[in-house]
Amino acid sequence: MLVLRSGLTRALAARAWPPQVYSSFATGPRQSDGTFYEFRTYSLKPSKMNQFLENFKKNVHLRTAHSELVGYWSVEFGGRMNKAFHIWKYDNFAHRIAVRKALAKDKEWQEQFLIPNLALMDKQESEITYLVPWCKLEKPPKEGVYELVTFQMKPGGPAVWGDTFKKAINAHVILGYSKLVGVFHTEYGALNRVHVLWWNESADSRAAGRHKAHEDPRVVAAVRECVNYLVSQQNMLLIPTSFSPLK
Repeated sequence: MLVLRSGLTRALAARAWPPQVYSSFATGPRQSDGTFYEFRTYSLKPSKMNQFLENFKKNVHLRTAHSELVGYWSVEFGGRMNKAFHIWKYDNFAHRIAVRKALAKDKEWQEQFLIPNLALMDKQESEITYLVPWCKLEKPPKEGVYELVTFQMKPGGPAVWGDTFKKAINAHVILGYSKLVGVFHTEYGALNRVHVLWWNESADSRAAGRHKAHEDPRVVAAVRECVNYLVSQQNMLLIPTSFSPLK
């Protein structure tokens, strides 16, 4: 009898392997949709910031002829000054490779913008991110300011902290003081990193909303659970450029 039970146990264990891990981050459209978003951050020479943005404005049509620009901002607060932050959308990695090859052969783009403006930049950074399955990219109702909040989570991935993170974000969304634009999980760059992009009517309305959130028991409870998996966080206040699709 003991042998039969042991055999049955092994059979059940074999049937259950591999173990199924479910998470609001790890399952969903991402598995069938290769669309990703590239976050690019350019650190510019302090005296050249306005010149760089003006040059890009004049030539943005040359770049968007190859792939979709989601948004383009200058960094107002948070971290190093004189930074331009932009998000580009790609269908998949093959699409991005094709775009990069096309840009390298585009003489008009190279001669009118890229080569003349390389000297204005100090540093370029790139991250590849996916929208989390429970979030769609939203467009704000009118012009405003944006806040990009970056969360560095503990190792283990979304299977460990995905559900609690979702609860914390939704707790803020319910209050309605800020509009959620998108939640992005990094695929290339610092791993276990999540970027949350918010829209606010103004920096003052954002500040007032934050004060309200800190006094809401639903937010406090959700955040208290989520911080158990948090390593660090930082944010930036972003001002959309005149040529940014997201205003």
